[in-house]
Amino acid sequence: MSISGRLSEFSLGEVFQLLERGQKMGLLTIRAAHSPSEPLQNFYLWFNQGQIVAAANRLDNKGLVSLLYQRDWLSEQGKGLLLDAFRSNRPLGLYLKCQRLLNSEQLKLLFYAQVIRQVCSIFQFSEGWFSFEAKTELPLAEMTGLSAVPLNVTLEGLRALKDWRALSKKLPDPNSAITSLITGNPQIKINPLEWQIWEFANGTEPLTVIAEQLQLPLEKVQQIVFRLIIVGLIEEIPLVIARPNVVPEIEQHNPDLIPANNKPISQSFLHNLAGFLGGRVAH
Repeated sequence: MSISGRLSEFSLGEVFQLLERGQKMGLLTIRAAHSPSEPLQNFYLWFNQGQIVAAANRLDNKGLVSLLYQRDWLSEQGKGLLLDAFRSNRPLGLYLKCQRLLNSEQLKLLFYAQVIRQVCSIFQFSEGWFSFEAKTELPLAEMTGLSAVPLNVTLEGLRALKDWRALSKKLPDPNSAITSLITGNPQIKINPLEWQIWEFANGTEPLTVIAEQLQLPLEKVQQIVFRLIIVGLIEEIPLVIARPNVVPEIEQHNPDLIPANNKPISQSFLHNLAGFLGGRVAH
């Protein structure tokens, strides 16, 4: 399976959602820039059973090792075991942990720097394209042995996003309402502000009213709603605005043509009606 598209048409969160639901395994390549005049930057994300297992901005299998050197977490013994690690047919992080050269907390910090932080930066790009190649061999040298649910990574990325211009056209309409897509409470970890917005997901209040009640900028509410839509907790629905009573055209022209309620039609009414229609009405 191979899919591709432009980031202007599909947000990164939408792509993640597709791969997670399909439990895909393979390589997601993203080439992106902040503007058409800038050179494209490369990002690579590896998926296994729909989960993100590694990320890098290079394809030489040296990204994770580079992070270890930057943090000075490789002892001389660890450096000497790298070749054995690459031959072990195990994720590099797990191998080093088994050799007691890394601990669990260090693996988590490595994974955060390698995957979460890097993905957060990709959300800021407005120009570029993505492609996914299924069944690509997983890069054990780039893997800590940990994995992340794409929807959780999406939330982290969108929470960290400061420049929303790339997603401005995808934000929900201020006059629309939101409704929940789940039964019970969210299983995804959402923050207190997201909880407050989610509690309005009853399909009755427009975003403008939600913003007013929570005393938040409307744009902030739109951004939070977009996050919750992308992770599948709510959906946007248009509100049906009641139209004012429309007076029938015949009544607008001549109110006298309409007899009072529960009164028999008089001859004068028939005469006036005939005049309005330009013809005759039988008595």
